Amino acid sequence: MTKILQQKPTDSELEILQLLWEYGACSVRFINDKLNEKREVGYTTTLKIMQIMTDKKLVHRNTEQRTHIYEANVKENDVQKGLLKNFVDATFRGSAMNMVMQALGNHNASKEELEEIKALIKKIENKNQ
Repeated sequence: MTKILQQKPTDSELEILQLLWEYGACSVRFINDKLNEKREVGYTTTLKIMQIMTDKKLVHRNTEQRTHIYEANVKENDVQKGLLKNFVDATFRGSAMNMVMQALGNHNASKEELEEIKALIKKIENKNQ
């Protein structure tokens, strides 16, 4: 698996990556069937996107069998970190605090969520000491 995300995935590519992370290595047919559970997507469209993803090194294609099998070539956590960093930079001028304050201000956090947030803050504080 590659550590550095060469290019950020499009929404369609991210949707396919999420399926590959969930189910592991899959055929185009399997991915297309899963996509069609939410909305109609043509097989050739799915195939073309996955070919582009191969060129972008987001996925790896195993051609040893008659049916080509694709697997994610990037880690879910790495993609999440990269997309979140881009989002925070573009939307909140790089301020994670502004993002968290906005999220908490627009969301009625449950007692459990608030306890998890407090525990995370405590963990980060202990790590930085």
